[in-house]
Amino acid sequence: MSTRFGYLGPEGTFTSMALDQWAPADGAERVAYGSVDAALAALRAGEVDGAMVPIENSVEGGVSATLDALASGEPLLVTGEVVVPITFVLAAPAGVSTADVRAVGTHSHAWAQVRGWMAATLPDAVYVPTLSTAAAAAALAAAPTEQGFQAAVCAPAAAPLHGLEVLASDIGDMQAAVTRFVLVARPGSLPAPSGADKTTVVLYQREDHAGGLLELLDQFAARGINMTRLESRPTKASMGSYCFSVDVEGHVRDERLGEALMGLRRICAEVRFLGSYARADGRAATVGPRASDADFTAARDWLGRIREGGS
Repeated sequence: MSTRFGYLGPEGTFTSMALDQWAPADGAERVAYGSVDAALAALRAGEVDGAMVPIENSVEGGVSATLDALASGEPLLVTGEVVVPITFVLAAPAGVSTADVRAVGTHSHAWAQVRGWMAATLPDAVYVPTLSTAAAAAALAAAPTEQGFQAAVCAPAAAPLHGLEVLASDIGDMQAAVTRFVLVARPGSLPAPSGADKTTVVLYQREDHAGGLLELLDQFAARGINMTRLESRPTKASMGSYCFSVDVEGHVRDERLGEALMGLRRICAEVRFLGSYARADGRAATVGPRASDADFTAARDWLGRIREGGS
């Protein structure tokens, strides 16, 4: 059991809430880092045993910092996921009213989810980016007159944690917004199949050509594998060079998914396997006709008989 968990801090971020929800072992140490890159670098260096980081938001899509950090560098594995409902408050030091707010500090993903409310309520307020929502609250509480903003958009738990007063609650533009977080570890044994699993890979093309993406996706479609996320990310090698970050239903030990990964390994320049792990929602994959493990095993056994001169 891991005993040291890194996370995107400080305390009071939605990531710290995700780590609370994951419920690590009693006595496990929590180590806050200022960025996703820092948390994953600490994991790679052996400073922590696992790291909780955001990977996808229902409003803004993939979290670029996490996707890019997992797609490069020493390999890491996703071992689990947590989905956290996202609600925001506008918080400020005691004595500050909404009328006093000329600038608001928060993380870029949070700002994207409250833009409508801000435009309607504080149309003249300037956005000031911070490393996290909780970092905005912590900075405002520590030195309110030294910041370039008078209020922070943060998680409801962060306001009392840092001694701020809530000026407005539930200010998100989307009432059902959620963020998906993943627990990442160094390579080791994979979680056993749970029957409701997800697998994450990053695919690199050999070269850019017409139908290239279709060729990759066909490896999943031909085997009845459903994708739950597909995003392109620049490889940073040259303009127009992209890799594809993909989540699919199933576990690498499933016959259909194993065959798909072999097909991808054959046609891709690189396939970075980022893990198979239980889905947070517990929803089992929908397996279509002729796509079960038994179907693939029977076909393999048939081929074996043919190769041995049978029928």
